[in-house]
Amino acid sequence: MRTQTDEGYSHALGNRQVQMIAIGGAIGVGLFLGAGGRLQATGPALVLSYTAAGLAAFFVMRALGELVLYRPTSGSFVEYAGEFIGPWAAFASGWMYWVNWAFTGIAELTAIAAYIHYWAPAFPQALTALIALGFVLLVNLLSVRLFGELEFWFALLKVLAITVFLVVGLVLVVFSVGGAGPGNLVAHGGFTPTGLPMVLMSLQSVVFAYASIELVGIAAGETARPREVMPKAVNGVVWRIAVFYVGSVLLLAMVLPWTVYRAGESPFVTVFSGLGVPWAADAMNLVVITAALSSCNSGLYATGRILRSMARKGEAPGFAVALSKRHVPVGGIVFTALTFLGGVVLFYFLPERAFNIATAGASLGVVTTWGVLVYCQLRLRRAGHRSAFPMPGSPVTNWLTLAFLALVVLLMPFADRDQRVAFFLIPALVAAIAAGWLLVRRRRRAPAPALATPEGRPETG
Repeated sequence: MRTQTDEGYSHALGNRQVQMIAIGGAIGVGLFLGAGGRLQATGPALVLSYTAAGLAAFFVMRALGELVLYRPTSGSFVEYAGEFIGPWAAFASGWMYWVNWAFTGIAELTAIAAYIHYWAPAFPQALTALIALGFVLLVNLLSVRLFGELEFWFALLKVLAITVFLVVGLVLVVFSVGGAGPGNLVAHGGFTPTGLPMVLMSLQSVVFAYASIELVGIAAGETARPREVMPKAVNGVVWRIAVFYVGSVLLLAMVLPWTVYRAGESPFVTVFSGLGVPWAADAMNLVVITAALSSCNSGLYATGRILRSMARKGEAPGFAVALSKRHVPVGGIVFTALTFLGGVVLFYFLPERAFNIATAGASLGVVTTWGVLVYCQLRLRRAGHRSAFPMPGSPVTNWLTLAFLALVVLLMPFADRDQRVAFFLIPALVAAIAAGWLLVRRRRRAPAPALATPEGRPETG
């Protein structure tokens, strides 16, 4: 069943592209850049955080899969929140998802500017970010088919880079090359050298690393044969991301002592540079830039469609409804792109902290989105719906996943100062969303203006 939200879209995405859209959105600088700092702060036990977050991501994806088979729509969790919780939940979750991508786009542009600076230190970083933003904006405005193809190749490059590392890392560990081996998991202060609390504190940044897997649900509205494609896409995304993330972090901790990794440097560059491979830093630099471009690309795609879904119900600015001749929601895409410019300002004033502040803020939107999906699937099941692609262990796994997400948020004020900044943004976000919802309700309740008759008298009908 197609929904009104999907009217006007061209259903040009196939299974190959849908899987890579989700994988490409999720595998970004959270892994290629952020894992180095997390290993430095947490040690080998970081693999526990990735495993826990990966398990939560698995249940989120299976909940999404059940919802998509019930009703595929580009409105995704916003539409499901409206149906299973209420209109206010659709409004809140839609805008929190936009907040997620606003912060994520800032993080990705920050990473692009930093890594281009590695090659061209004299080139203004703000200008680098603007050029990168202009590129992904152009791709999104041209056509969904071009977006899907480019995202496929972006994601494929990232997958190949991680696959090469997994193979090389496995060889190093098996043959104990350069001191690599399982012994590194405990040889430098133990498995939890900085303490178990630091493992818990890392959960927020790890959840951000898994963010964007839900893109597969948004792509359902522009997918041919969604009930055939979506189960394959969901399962494919889940196991690939689990292998890439948990496997990569485990090998990183075994190949080199955790003490050699540093924040602001890709751990993959650290490994290959340690092996004496002269071109490794440049190659991984290119991969990180591609990863960030891919994530920005996916963010504009997702928010454009979510904002259009909301605008059609009067819950977002009216210009977000507009579709171009190429069936692209141009208004929402441009609106989000303009907010990404905030990353340039943040990077100018807080260059050392911009990335961490942005990822912490984005995590609030991720947790909200995941929580809404899991709860909506629970309500769907309670309504008596039986799916051919059910979420395993429901409803117990629903509540466990929701508890995990709540824990992530509650731990934020006890972590680093950047996570505290994000945590104390919550009251402001709640107030802004509540005010917005009250304004929407007031507009809906306002009586329609009277129509004038030819004589100038109001029509009483």
